[in-house]
Amino acid sequence: MVRLFILGSERADGLDRKIPRKWFGDRSFVERCIVTLASDRGLLLIGDPGTGKSWLAELLSAAVSRDSTLVVQGTAGTTEDHIKYSWNDSMVIAKGQSRASLIPSPIMTAMERGVIGRFEELTRATSDVQDALISILSEKYVSIPELDGGSGDNVVFAKPGFSVIATANSRDRGVNDLSAALKRRFNFVRIPVVTNKRSEAEIVRFRTSELLRRHRIELDVPPSLLDILLQSFADLRAAAASATSDQRLESSLSTAEQIGVLEDAILHSQFFGERALGARTLAGSLVGSLARRSPEDLAVLNTFWHGVVEPRARKDEGGPWQDFLEGGRDAIATLS
Repeated sequence: MVRLFILGSERADGLDRKIPRKWFGDRSFVERCIVTLASDRGLLLIGDPGTGKSWLAELLSAAVSRDSTLVVQGTAGTTEDHIKYSWNDSMVIAKGQSRASLIPSPIMTAMERGVIGRFEELTRATSDVQDALISILSEKYVSIPELDGGSGDNVVFAKPGFSVIATANSRDRGVNDLSAALKRRFNFVRIPVVTNKRSEAEIVRFRTSELLRRHRIELDVPPSLLDILLQSFADLRAAAASATSDQRLESSLSTAEQIGVLEDAILHSQFFGERALGARTLAGSLVGSLARRSPEDLAVLNTFWHGVVEPRARKDEGGPWQDFLEGGRDAIATLS
């Protein structure tokens, strides 16, 4: 049922109603995640930015625990208190330290309820904060030494069903800094960038229709422009695979990046265009979204436009590739 909730139903499932697909990816990844959550180990989802790690973690938590809000965001400022507990200072001053004045972390709340807690961007947290998870994942309890042990309130034991889903960005240098002890407590599932054109097109179309519905936008998105967007990202990835680090875009060129480019173009067309998505607008959004470093990214995009887009425009004389070529040139010139 968890798998059906995430990947949607098929006709062969024989259900009386269709369950929509919520995450697009390999079925084996989802099944391995579910199996991990049924064990005593935590689940660590690793991948490039924009591969859907956080969305998959949220869906798994919602499907298993009916709650995906018990989450700790890992940053350089995350402390051990964010994982374990802190205190309500005003109540401590008024009545002293007690369970009533204790503020449980999302992870401790998950332990008390026997549900799943999430830890976003685990590798961005410092080593001492990461190590605080070791005893929680292995011993399944948190000690509260400030409280009297006679009352039994100084230890919080995890109820059956408790687990932790963490995510990590493989582009962060800190991804290799997890201690060996903490790694043993997690089962690793690597989420790759979607490169299958059919699957990627399905994701982009799904997100586009969702975007139009959410913003109540009535805008024509020609299929030919979706093809141009998909082909451009495929060409940029192919170029990046054989280029040095200085000749690559800073962007991960993920499917999420594509959706962001399309969203930007749709909103621009809605508010400042002709209420119909055009190739010029799409090109401007692509350049504006991917040119993060100046002049490095602009140089990469300029090479791409001259070496790949221009030949395609010659073959497609009078078609959308020609407008895409001109729109990209104008955007690059403006940013330069």
